[in-house]
Amino acid sequence: MRVIAGELKGRRLRSPEGSDIRPTTDKVKEAVFSMLIPYMDGSFTALDLFAGSGGLGIEAISRGAATVFFSDSSRDSIRLVKENLEHCGVLDRAVLLQGDFKSNIKRLTQKIDVAFLDPPYADGFILPALEALDKKDAVQTGGAVVCEHSAREVLPEEIYGFKAVKQRRYGSIAVTIYEREGDDA
Repeated sequence: MRVIAGELKGRRLRSPEGSDIRPTTDKVKEAVFSMLIPYMDGSFTALDLFAGSGGLGIEAISRGAATVFFSDSSRDSIRLVKENLEHCGVLDRAVLLQGDFKSNIKRLTQKIDVAFLDPPYADGFILPALEALDKKDAVQTGGAVVCEHSAREVLPEEIYGFKAVKQRRYGSIAVTIYEREGDDA
């Protein structure tokens, strides 16, 4: 696993041992960040909600994120994210949140421009996570939420103030990007 673009391009990241964490492939990561270009103008704030090894959030830092919140329920995952951040020399641009995703969303201290939701596919966490982001009003109007999920799972076009603006399939993986609608939407 490596950073594919930006200031940290080529930097290798530690991968988890075992199969509990499923890092996003380089192909999907490149496609996701290509779709996110309009949302990453200047410095931005991001959330890697189901961080795993931190690959998506570290990629966001490499591409200009001023702050990334890394959230995971696993202490081992948070430890791995911290090691990867230290290895890249960007721990100062990260906030680590260990706990369940709903509690961690409540702990956010600033609004998010780009959020990454890449939970275990079978657990059904995407819709509850979108609901929690809505309740906290955690995503800026016009901000993006990237949902990586099984291609067999069909997500709604609109939900909790988020509207699907892009959907792509990459084999058995699908990516849906939601945009946060404003009050006048």
